[in-house]
Amino acid sequence: MNYLDQIASPTLLIDEKITRANLKKMADKAQKLGKKLVPHWKTSQSRTVGNWAKDYGIREVTASSISLAEYLCGQGWDSIHIAFPFNIREIPRLNRLAANQTISVQVVNAATAKALAEGLREEVSFFVELDAGYGRTGIQASDEAELEEILTQAGRSQHLKFKGFYIHPGHTYYGKNTSKIHEESQEALALRKAKYLDRYPNLVTRLGDTPGCAVMEDFGAVDELGPGNFVFFDLMQVHLGSCKREDIAVCLAVPVVDIRKDRKEILIHGGGVHLAKDVLMQPDGTKNFGEVVLVTEKGWSIPSHYSFVKSISQEHGIIQASEELLNSVKVGDLLGILPVHSCMTADAMGSYLSLNGQEIDHAEGLR
Repeated sequence: MNYLDQIASPTLLIDEKITRANLKKMADKAQKLGKKLVPHWKTSQSRTVGNWAKDYGIREVTASSISLAEYLCGQGWDSIHIAFPFNIREIPRLNRLAANQTISVQVVNAATAKALAEGLREEVSFFVELDAGYGRTGIQASDEAELEEILTQAGRSQHLKFKGFYIHPGHTYYGKNTSKIHEESQEALALRKAKYLDRYPNLVTRLGDTPGCAVMEDFGAVDELGPGNFVFFDLMQVHLGSCKREDIAVCLAVPVVDIRKDRKEILIHGGGVHLAKDVLMQPDGTKNFGEVVLVTEKGWSIPSHYSFVKSISQEHGIIQASEELLNSVKVGDLLGILPVHSCMTADAMGSYLSLNGQEIDHAEGLR
């Protein structure tokens, strides 16, 4: 049975061949540079894709929440790191998880370190997240007083072990001087490591952002790389120069429900609840919620003509269509949409369909 015959409503397709190529390329790069690759699994959130990753020597993984860590637990990972400022209300849950899985968490203040020190009954490691300019979370890289207080609180527990320093330079996603941001993050990690290595000889540093990890070649003394989006890539990463459209490994298959040739518009069943609402601004000021590709029995192909989703609501999407697309499509056909942000699209959809018709799992549940 052709996989296309299984599609009646918006369905997220995954190309295993492209996904594996992305995994292999990043794993090979990390190995060449002498770094450990610990990918952030918030993009795929899939046990199956995790098994593909293990084929390329990836043995540790990062989760975006304790729920995702629980979902990945028992899948043979050497270690799972929860890369979100730890929520101390979840300490009982963390104890249950740590009883059976090597686990680490992210700490950004002394209050969290104190609560963990008092509440842990199982061994848990932690990274201190540093803010080297992103401004979202983490202690200022120069704030030694806060860092010392975190380490003091953690030192009162036999269960809480300091693992190292973590930076997510998310401001690379704004497309402003990735090289400069990358260098500043490296420098911040190197300074902290130099100061604390004698005291904590096993500490490691981890740098995690896809634009930096995809395009940079010099990571200095950083020990571990933790990108996430590289597994699938998306139009945002194309826009940032991290990949080509051909490297995007997921595509939302959507049914055509109406065609308005007078307006050069195609109405699709595929909106914000499927694609999420991430958007790219085009040079002429129009909004781009995803680009059209042609779905075939073997996957999808990028057409020579250009069409894009110009607006979305909850279930609806409106494509600004090329003449070629208007003349070749009919109501009931399937089109493919390359997502602006694959992490959010995958999270919204909750599962994948492979090109051989296999349902691929996602932590958010069935399609």
